[in-house]
Amino acid sequence: MIAIHGWTQKTDIDVISFIQSYQESNIQNVVCTDVTKDGLLQGTSIPLYQEILEKCHINLIASGGVASINDIMETKRIGCSGVIIGKAIYEGYITLQELSVLC
Repeated sequence: MIAIHGWTQKTDIDVISFIQSYQESNIQNVVCTDVTKDGLLQGTSIPLYQEILEKCHINLIASGGVASINDIMETKRIGCSGVIIGKAIYEGYITLQELSVLC
């Protein structure tokens, strides 16, 4: 379900239905943050991202939970267009040198 107001309020809106409703407007890129994982360095929401990619024809940028290079590689493997990496770099779990090898 989609969260609003700085992720403090959960709505009754399913993320896939929400994205699909915008596809009629030719939306092409979506950033999806799993707020239950964001900042926790516990891995990404691969099953959620896979379902979005299967049901919505968009470029998906994954966000939330990235803790390792393997998380980045897995998002790429399932077809995500990109991934947002924050705390993992700040905390030293991923280095810029490791990232440069992926590019």
